[in-house]
Amino acid sequence: MAVVDIPGSKSITARALFLAAAADGVTTLKRPLRSDDTEGFAEGLTRLGYRVGRTPGAWHIDGCPQGPAVPEADVYCRDGATTARFLPTLAAAGHGTYRFDASPQMRRRPLLPLTRALRDLGVDVGHEETEGHHPLRIEAAGVEGGDVTLDAGQSSQYLTALLLLGPLTRKGLRITVTDLVSAPYVEITTAMMRAFGADVRRDGDTYVVAPGGYTATTYAIEPDASTASYFFAAAAVTGGEVTVPGLGGGALQGDLGFVDVLRRMGARVEIGADRTTVAGTGELRGLTVNMRDISDTMPTLAALAPFASGPVRIEDVANTRVKECDRLEACAENLRRLGVEVTTGPDWIEIQPGVPRAANGTEIKTYGDHRVVMSFAVTSLRTPGISFDDPGCVRKTFPDFHEAFAQLRRDIRR
Repeated sequence: MAVVDIPGSKSITARALFLAAAADGVTTLKRPLRSDDTEGFAEGLTRLGYRVGRTPGAWHIDGCPQGPAVPEADVYCRDGATTARFLPTLAAAGHGTYRFDASPQMRRRPLLPLTRALRDLGVDVGHEETEGHHPLRIEAAGVEGGDVTLDAGQSSQYLTALLLLGPLTRKGLRITVTDLVSAPYVEITTAMMRAFGADVRRDGDTYVVAPGGYTATTYAIEPDASTASYFFAAAAVTGGEVTVPGLGGGALQGDLGFVDVLRRMGARVEIGADRTTVAGTGELRGLTVNMRDISDTMPTLAALAPFASGPVRIEDVANTRVKECDRLEACAENLRRLGVEVTTGPDWIEIQPGVPRAANGTEIKTYGDHRVVMSFAVTSLRTPGISFDDPGCVRKTFPDFHEAFAQLRRDIRR
């Protein structure tokens, strides 16, 4: 059995950094993820005047409840969607002029539903080049609060950004959501807000957030469930066994639900209080599955799908087309390069069983997307000769992924 130590959750680390910056006092984050995305978030906080201290295994953030500690700042968000969507919302609660820009990849990703909601709340937000995309400028004067309507059908991060802002407004927020994808990520947000002392509740399609700010605390970051999916999939596809400590029945992250998909396909799954184990049984059945709520693990399933005994159809994943790349088409293209029959639609992909072949070596086109690399690393366990055009893009969430996966490969072979 392989025991894999998965680094901290990117989603939880980003939310914790926002909450710590907005809280009254000094917050300690235990075992935060250190990757390009989270370092970019921390760097953005520093540019906005917050102090972020680092010790082995922990970050310490001095909160500033009234908003950024500087009246002007220019923040570069790198490739990070959480950085690019959460930090402008944090800045809006302050007083000053704040400009945000991002990488070409992040500039292509949509932002308009969030900026429209901020404008509806009276925030002065301007897109400098293309409406609905970075770069943008905020002339901040605090946020009064009140009622707002939001379409979060492209990304749950729009809703998370507004929820996080709620306690920093003068009157609180009532957010009515007309559409929502990846709902479990919102549940992470509300649970963490409560851990920092906020009052947030859901009433049907409306989220009600009371004013009153946040209180500093000590907060432990659990392992990243999306990252764990590659290691769980590796067990299922090879007949090995993988245990991930720190992810169990009490985990916040909905992406742990990926193991239920593996169970339906024939893997043995055991979820304990503080760990999860997946073991391959030699059987992988085809299935049809709705992955709207766990769409970040869609590429993981697509990459192991050819080894199933029947077709694998993944539905309701339109939002994967507006991630770091069009993940749905990236998966389809790379599977076809390996000789696998694939069809796609606006929000679905269907993969036929077959033996992927990397004739004379096949280079996976990653489009700079960390999840494409990590997913097709699973395929490579049974398909020798696969390589990647940009293997280093895993630094976005797991800089040591290749070393950890190589160790897993050795453990499985033993």
